[in-house]
Amino acid sequence: MDEPRWLKDEEKSTWRLYISATRLVEEALDRQMREDAGIPHSYYEILVHLSSEEDHSLRMSELAVRTLSSKSRLSHAVSKLEALGWVHRAACPSDKRGQLAVLTDEGMAALVEAAPGHVEEVRQRLFDPLTVEEQAVLGRACRKILMALGEDPDRIAADID
Repeated sequence: MDEPRWLKDEEKSTWRLYISATRLVEEALDRQMREDAGIPHSYYEILVHLSSEEDHSLRMSELAVRTLSSKSRLSHAVSKLEALGWVHRAACPSDKRGQLAVLTDEGMAALVEAAPGHVEEVRQRLFDPLTVEEQAVLGRACRKILMALGEDPDRIAADID
C-alpha cells in the first residue's frame, strides 16, 4: 500500500480555514433565514429550485439531486413546507411512481419576501470581505473543485439564485 499523501502545513491550514469559513457562512445563512422566514436555509434552497422552473415544479428525485439531499431528508423538508402551505405534492404525469414538488402561490410569496434578506446576508458574509479579483478566484476555484467531483459547474450555477 502506498504511503498516504499527508497534507503539508500550508495545505492543513488552508483545509482548516476552508472548513471553518464554509461552516460559518452556512450557519449565518441558516440563522438569518430562520429569523426572517422561520425556515432553515436548506428549505429556502428548495423554494429557489422550484421557483426557477417554468411550471414551479420538479420531480422529487431531481429536487433531491439538485439540493444534494437524500430522498428521505428531502421528503421530510417538503412535508414541512407543505404544512406551511408553500409546497404541495402532485403525481408525476409522465411516471405514475414519481411525485412532483410544486411551489404554491403562498410559497412564491414567502420566497419573494425572504429573498432580499438572504441576498444581503450572502453579500455581507461572502462577497463584501473579498475584492472583485478575489471573488473571481473563488469562483474559478469552486468550478475546478466541482469538476473534479464530477459535477457540472455551469448547471449548478444556473440552478441556484
